[in-house]
Amino acid sequence: MKLDLYQFPYSPFNEKVRWALVFKGLEHRRINYMPGPHMRSTRKLSGQITAPVLCMDDDAISGSAGIIKKLERIAHQPALYPADPAERSEALALQVDFDSCLGPNVRRALFSQMVDEGACFCRMFVSGKSLPARLAYRAVYPMAKGLIKKANGITDQASIDQAFEITAKSLDHIAARTAMTGYLVGGRFTVADLAAASLLAPAVNPPNCDMTRPEPKPKCVTEFLTRWSNHPGAQWVRGIYARHR
Repeated sequence: MKLDLYQFPYSPFNEKVRWALVFKGLEHRRINYMPGPHMRSTRKLSGQITAPVLCMDDDAISGSAGIIKKLERIAHQPALYPADPAERSEALALQVDFDSCLGPNVRRALFSQMVDEGACFCRMFVSGKSLPARLAYRAVYPMAKGLIKKANGITDQASIDQAFEITAKSLDHIAARTAMTGYLVGGRFTVADLAAASLLAPAVNPPNCDMTRPEPKPKCVTEFLTRWSNHPGAQWVRGIYARHR
């Protein structure tokens, strides 16, 4: 089966899918998009404007949760869904919660700090593109910055403060919940752990993986990462990456 992943390199939702593909040992090709110009292509592929999109022969699946669900059907082992029905429901519920709340707020918190760093912001999303494409993307960034803020809910200081608060509380919750077994559900690695670690990766910067930030990092990004670096929840993320990514 031919698997093509249309993605943003530094998106945690795209990282969820990359991780699932690697975890299951599924060979695939990755095609990088630039946010904004991607919308025409992803709409043509899947009818949606969001990434990731996984194309499997003639089938296109959009969204990280839907893609992982499909991967569980075609590659049963190693499993990301628990075999026990109650544990499976719990793990899937956690994924929904992380996708709807944790991921967007971690992204909002980070983007609020780096949205004024145009060079760094653009460098994250133009990897592998031609020089003219990179220059054009950088040139239009000042005009697109307002749209980026609006799309990510960076509307006022209250929304930024809320994003930081949710990120901190999520780290607290995950650290407490994993203290006994090291995992969120059933004492083993599941889709819940994969989702939590992927979506927290922008706040933790786990080393030696696709989500490691490019150097040099501006001061605002370094300070953002330092803010969480010693938190037990961040240590858990690094541990999960080390053991399972």
